[in-house]
Amino acid sequence: MSRVDPIQNPKEGKLAPLFQQAESWMGFLPNDGLVMAHKPDVLTSFFGLAKAVYAEGKIPSGLKRMIGHISSLSSGCEYCSAHSAYGANENGVEKEKIEQIWEFRTSSLFSAAEKAALELAIKSSMLPNQSTDEDFNTLKKYYDNEAIIEIVSVIAMFGFLNRWNSTLKTRLEDSPNSFYQSLKKENNE
Repeated sequence: MSRVDPIQNPKEGKLAPLFQQAESWMGFLPNDGLVMAHKPDVLTSFFGLAKAVYAEGKIPSGLKRMIGHISSLSSGCEYCSAHSAYGANENGVEKEKIEQIWEFRTSSLFSAAEKAALELAIKSSMLPNQSTDEDFNTLKKYYDNEAIIEIVSVIAMFGFLNRWNSTLKTRLEDSPNSFYQSLKKENNE
């Protein structure tokens, strides 16, 4: 149970268009947004950030979700881990690849460019930050500055979301929870 209850009637009032858009993108109403709505300016600002981070750019949507997934896993945020795994799958990433995210360094399922992005994601999600100049030198072999900023934007956004959802113990919605539980079940068999 969330430590702060979500708002009721999200499809009414001035925030209704945001929730309608979120539901059309995600396929469900996100509980973290429903909690965030107690402070409308925070929700609208975050929505703008998420829209900019997930906007089409140089980094494919599926990779952005995998970056969010490994950032969330390394931060220990189950809510965001489930959301990003579900989102990765919804954006065309095969379930097997999501299941092997911790083995990205040695798995043939991941390209060298993906490995470089995931390496930065894992290291920069640690406290203190473990990213190095060498990590950026490797990134620059595959990505230009705009793409690197996209990658770091995903990592930074999930830094906020991981703290938000872990602190508030946001209740996980059915769709991402079912997908995430299936990943955990298959990894334990």
